Amino acid sequence: MTTDITVPVFPESVADGTVLSWRKQPGEPVRRGELLAEIETDKVVFEVPAAADGALAEILAPVGATVVSGQVIGRLGDAPGRARAADAGTPAAAPAPKAAAAMPAARKLIEERGLEAAKIQGSGRDGRVLKEDVLKHIETTTPAPAAQAVSARAPAAPAVGPEGRPQKRVPMTRLRARIAERLVEAQRTAAILTTFNEVNMQPVMELRARHRERFEQEYGVRLGFMSFFVKAAVEALRRFPEVNASVDGHDIVYHGFYDIGIAVSSPRGLVVPVLRDADQLSMAQIEVRIKDLGERAQEAKLALEEISGGTFSITNGGVFGSLLSTPILNPPQAAILGMHKIQERPVAENGQVAIRPMMYLALSYDHRLIDGREAVQFLVAIKESLEDPARLLLEV
Repeated sequence: MTTDITVPVFPESVADGTVLSWRKQPGEPVRRGELLAEIETDKVVFEVPAAADGALAEILAPVGATVVSGQVIGRLGDAPGRARAADAGTPAAAPAPKAAAAMPAARKLIEERGLEAAKIQGSGRDGRVLKEDVLKHIETTTPAPAAQAVSARAPAAPAVGPEGRPQKRVPMTRLRARIAERLVEAQRTAAILTTFNEVNMQPVMELRARHRERFEQEYGVRLGFMSFFVKAAVEALRRFPEVNASVDGHDIVYHGFYDIGIAVSSPRGLVVPVLRDADQLSMAQIEVRIKDLGERAQEAKLALEEISGGTFSITNGGVFGSLLSTPILNPPQAAILGMHKIQERPVAENGQVAIRPMMYLALSYDHRLIDGREAVQFLVAIKESLEDPARLLLEV
């Protein structure tokens, strides 16, 4: 008896996908609900679980194949070991334990370094191995002799490019292609300008230092900077509704809600999960949701609805050391706020020079909707809220 393995039903906005990996090979036993394959789309990675116990009988769509919603990509059959055990009247031998599942970026690194996946401790959801786990394993251990021997016997030969120089050519992932398409679209269709300001982060840092330990004990999550910026952005959006708008043809749509996108770097590329109704969230709720979304972004576990929509976005290049940048719009949104590295600098205060932890802020905006005056005042409003955090609590 065979069971078809089919592609999950894609949302209307997803036309097709690419088979990213097969986690089982023909003949290997499979348990109901166990992960069989992963399918990458231009938005998220869909998992294909086994619909029944058995064994993988055949693969109809290999890695790299383009597939559509509902397509049959393989078949399950009866497990040979189980059938033989039944004929002999003895229980089937338990399958050998499998190594924890590895995410695509981690799996690629494991293969490149010739590592033993079973020896790598995963820190992701359900014990999944992340790229960071592999890097940590490399730093703290020495590759097994067998792996070294394999590497010595079959060294990786770099591709030869023009003039005999080494180069590597790989196909662009669907997510990367989609990111490229949207960024080019934003530059082609919007009149993008950027205005800058700087904020003294000392009041926020002092507030965090006073309440960080109690906050973490109470809510089980660190008190970061992002919750302050989300709160400040929401208050500024209330005052300047044109920044919380978007263009739809010849119409301007003013949104009466505040869905804030938080740009997150993941192994597959940049994704922007959305905090829905951010104006209704406490700072603790914001931190908890950002932590959850960030972790699932690393594991390619975000659902399509979690990265769709959004009325305004925030990106933090400061975590990578960026001192100043011009963020690009996330269409069809009208603006995006860029955070940067906090750096101590001399500033003038009441006629005196003082050293303060300063951060440059950047607001890129669509000049079709937002005039320079509103953009500048919007950024000033965020600056004022952060330099006097009590305003965020009093909403003044």
